[in-house]
Amino acid sequence: MTVRHRSQLSSARPGRRARIAGVAAVAAVATAAVAPLAASAGEATPGPRSGPELARTATQEVGEARYDLGDRAFTPPAPYQGRNELAAVVHYPKDLGRRQHPLIVMQHGLWHTCADGKAQVRLEAAEKARAEAEKAGDAAEVARRQKLEKASAPLWSWPCRNKVAPLPSSSGYDYLARALARQGFVVVSMGANGINATSGGQAPSVYQARAALINKHLELWRQLSLGKGPLKGQLKDARTGEVSRAEFTGHVDLGRVGTLGHSMGGGGVMQHASDDRHAAWPEGVKVKAALGLAPTATWDNEPVTKVPLAVLWGTCDQVNTGKFIDWNKKRNQAPLHGITLTGGNHNYANTQWSPRSGQVGAKNDALPGRRPGDCLSQDGKEQEHRGLNEATQRRITTAYTTAFFRRYLLNDTSADALLTGKQQSPYAPDTISVEYVRPHRPS
Repeated sequence: MTVRHRSQLSSARPGRRARIAGVAAVAAVATAAVAPLAASAGEATPGPRSGPELARTATQEVGEARYDLGDRAFTPPAPYQGRNELAAVVHYPKDLGRRQHPLIVMQHGLWHTCADGKAQVRLEAAEKARAEAEKAGDAAEVARRQKLEKASAPLWSWPCRNKVAPLPSSSGYDYLARALARQGFVVVSMGANGINATSGGQAPSVYQARAALINKHLELWRQLSLGKGPLKGQLKDARTGEVSRAEFTGHVDLGRVGTLGHSMGGGGVMQHASDDRHAAWPEGVKVKAALGLAPTATWDNEPVTKVPLAVLWGTCDQVNTGKFIDWNKKRNQAPLHGITLTGGNHNYANTQWSPRSGQVGAKNDALPGRRPGDCLSQDGKEQEHRGLNEATQRRITTAYTTAFFRRYLLNDTSADALLTGKQQSPYAPDTISVEYVRPHRPS
């Protein structure tokens, strides 16, 4: 059964307003867990909690570490061509205590691999000139400009050339990772630059390579949780560069794993969580929740019916179709949550891809509307929507992501009203719609 909600607290009748107020107290658990945000970075800060489990995690101090086993350390399975790095940024509760912590792994999408500013300038100039040539009907000039666009290859090389720094897309979700680590999760955001450099579009083999990369990192963490494997002694403190003092042996629960992917990384997460792919998970790994941030994919024949799934996307996103819930809702045996942000775009989920970062290629990808600040919806209606700014979109994303993983990795039901759409975050009235699909009983 599908339940759709679009909360409108301001226009509710008095009796209904009172009922909503009661639900709001519950939703505030997830909302307060991530608000307020620092507008300059869109990063969550600790807030008040309720309940014993929330109280224990409310003031968690977060540590950050990194590992890098090599730019070409991972070879995806055939028929994929290319090699990928085995590198990640890790956020974790500094006080791991004596208990095991659920693990969340993240994967970024398709973006530039190298922060080559000069190549970016050449590319933008060639793209502008090509557009002008196309408008003028000058086929020869169009062809010449297309060749110049190919000269931007350094943006997509791997490893990066001429001492150009890699573009750190995996760090673009630090705001999310820190918020989750404060809740008691160990969060690993992996690099996928090698796959991006050789992916060549959205062939099924690309998503299979992405799913295999997720499994590789999970296997590394399975071994580390047992006190062995390639990661042992390889994590470096992000602040000092010295070997991290964090001791993960015995403190990571591979039986409670969450996966999160953005853009094509979201497609990789869907591939990894699909019913046919569970046998490929490393021994002892159990994925209990999968979340796609504006996920992309070109297939609808590998259903995700056995793992709780959330899809969060914005109406002004030019890349995502938001169809994953539709593809799975008639046969799902686990809950589905479709979360739509009116005015949300594609790039703001990743700080490195967003204009305020000043990073190479960063941009607001939404099509502009007629009025300043508006964007043209890509939901088939082509309506004018008020575009969300970077901080607001991340604030909403963090609230729902935190609530989702707390629900399915910690069995915390306190924010169910938020996840089912009965109540939305109070700082975003009439902005969020939620489609909740209850599990179907297997026939």
